[in-house]
Amino acid sequence: MEDTARLQRVLGYQFDDLDLLNLALTHCSVGGQNNERLEFLGDSIVNHIIAEALFQRFPASREGEMSRMRASLVKGDTLAQVAFELELGDHLRLGSGERKSGGHRRASILADAFEAVVGAILLDSDVEQCRQCVLGWFDARLQALSTGTVDKDAKTELQEYLQGRSNPLPIYDLLSVQGEDHSQEFKVACRLRNPKLVVEGRGSSRRKAEQDAATVALKRLFNHDL
Repeated sequence: MEDTARLQRVLGYQFDDLDLLNLALTHCSVGGQNNERLEFLGDSIVNHIIAEALFQRFPASREGEMSRMRASLVKGDTLAQVAFELELGDHLRLGSGERKSGGHRRASILADAFEAVVGAILLDSDVEQCRQCVLGWFDARLQALSTGTVDKDAKTELQEYLQGRSNPLPIYDLLSVQGEDHSQEFKVACRLRNPKLVVEGRGSSRRKAEQDAATVALKRLFNHDL
């Protein structure tokens, strides 16, 4: 109970239904009831709260720029950092395999747990209370954010490069997934029709592999333009 009380002090929120908090901290490797459904709910509300905050904070920003700022705040790595700051890893319930492999430190598990906790707070209270918690946890990051400070990711840059030349958008195909669940490598092909080009990218997730492939494609295109 003391651990739960300490976590709630760090979160800045006291649960009426502690079962919701316990469920949010239960990884699917435990089996049975776990935090996947709460994660689904939390993902939606975090995106909504951050989008609303950016809309209000940057009234002169265009949609594309706000989308990039939101993406930088709600991406897995950022959510994992916030989860680490909230000490969620110390309270996770993991299956034996995940515990032995250091799952309480894995970014994807921390990010999922963060979203699940947000979902649990929403169900335990209401949207306004949930908004206050999320904005409090993201306050320093929102304060540091300004228009023009967020770089475009490689996929966005490649898309804009092709659109600017009225060329078809790239197609990303998953080629293979290798390795154990906790250390997988994804291989993705990025296919362009005009100019005709096929490159490959690798990463620890499909999203990262696609970004790597887009980076390779951009380098090839820029060298061609030169």
